Parts: sequence; C-alpha cells; structure tokens
Amino acid sequence: MSTTAPVTPTGALNASRTIATAARVLRQLRHDPRTIALMILVPCLMLVLLRYVFDGSPRTFDNIGASLLGIFPLITMFLVTSIATLRERTSGTLERLLAMPLGKADLIAGYALAFGALAIVQSALATGLAVWFLGLDVTGSPWLLLLVALLDALLGTALGLFVSAFAASEFQAVQFMPAVIFPQLLLCGLFTPRSDMHPALTAVSDALPMSYAVDAMNQVLHHTDMTTTFVRDVLIVAGCALLVLVLGAATLRRRTA
Repeated sequence: MSTTAPVTPTGALNASRTIATAARVLRQLRHDPRTIALMILVPCLMLVLLRYVFDGSPRTFDNIGASLLGIFPLITMFLVTSIATLRERTSGTLERLLAMPLGKADLIAGYALAFGALAIVQSALATGLAVWFLGLDVTGSPWLLLLVALLDALLGTALGLFVSAFAASEFQAVQFMPAVIFPQLLLCGLFTPRSDMHPALTAVSDALPMSYAVDAMNQVLHHTDMTTTFVRDVLIVAGCALLVLVLGAATLRRRTA
C-alpha cells in the first residue's frame, strides 16, 4: 500500500498562490465596510479638515498638504494591515493556510497585492481631492504626487505586515504605532526642516523612510520637472517597502504564542 507524501510549500514565490491569497483578502475586506472606510475615506476627510483649518492662510495648506498627502495613507495602511494580519493569526486562519502548499512569501506577497490595490484607490482619491477640489498648489505634476502617495501607502502596508508578527493582540498591534510611526512623523521634516534639528536627530531622520517620502513630496511641490533628488527619494521609499516585506515574510509566525 503506497502513501502520498504531504505537499509542503517551497521557498519560491508562486504567482497563482499569491493571486489566490490576494483575492481571498479582498473578498474578506468586501464584507468589512468599516475597514474599507478607514482606508479609503479617512485620509480624504483628514485632508478636507486640514484645508479648512488653514482656511485663512491657504499657503500654509500648500506647504504641508503635500507632505500629509503621503503621511495619511502610510498611517492608515499601517493600522489596517497590522490588525488584519494579526486577526488572521489569532483566529487560526494563518496556521491552516500555512499547513497547505502556501509559503510565507506567497502569503505576504498576497497581502501586499491586496492592500496595494486598495492603496491605489486610496492614493488616487486623496491626490485628486487635494489637487482638484481643495486647491493644493503644486509646481510639479500631480501624477508624481500620486506616485509618492502610493509608495507611502505600500510602505505602510509593509510596516503593518512586519510589526504584526510581534503583537499578541489587536491592542498590542495599535501600540506599535507610537513606536514605529510617531518618531518618523516628528523627524520627517514636516514640522521643521531636518537641517535645523540637532545633528543626532538629523542622523536618525536620515535612516527613516518617511523622511524621504516627505522630501519627495516637497520636490514635487517646488520643482516643475522630476529632479535627481526626487528619483533618489522614491527609490529609497520603494526599497524600504520591499526590504520590510522580505523581513515580514522571514518573521511571520503561524499563530500567536
């Protein structure tokens, strides 16, 4: 009597398994309108609120609106992705999936693909709203703004996937936000130029991806053409997102201890 050995996942990324994972995540999100509202609508509402906070000084909105156009998607995608991934693990879904011929890389790539699709919608709506309805005055192309906003959202997705491996509950996942997001927010150059900070803080900010996201937005704000600094900043943000995704696949656990 012959027996068939169980199929084990390989380390190589498989396109069909990745797409199937992304489709499953999107089907789940379709039945969770609150999460969709958080990802799609909240950044837009925050931009509207910001515009009318500075109603008496629209130039101030122009100066910080572009930066926040990249920061808001990063924050919302970080929150949603970290909680959604943790929920998969605590419910036992992740353990069942990884018992199938599904590798960690397939799972992480599937999540990134699903949330990346939503990030495209989110970034397009936020950018269109800021430029064409709220009057955000940018010197460069709005399409470059959209590119940076999308990369920031993907970076937030990657960070959320990564930190979810270290949280034991949804509350702990939210607690990672002050540790991961707030220092970047304070040091990214949004509140004061990074060159005016203490040299030690400037050095720290040079190692944080949000700093380059804000720099890229400022390049679009002040330059008509794509500058070499903009290209450098975009490549750094994209590279950080890819690196964090790889780390997320390496640290992913089947279930919460």
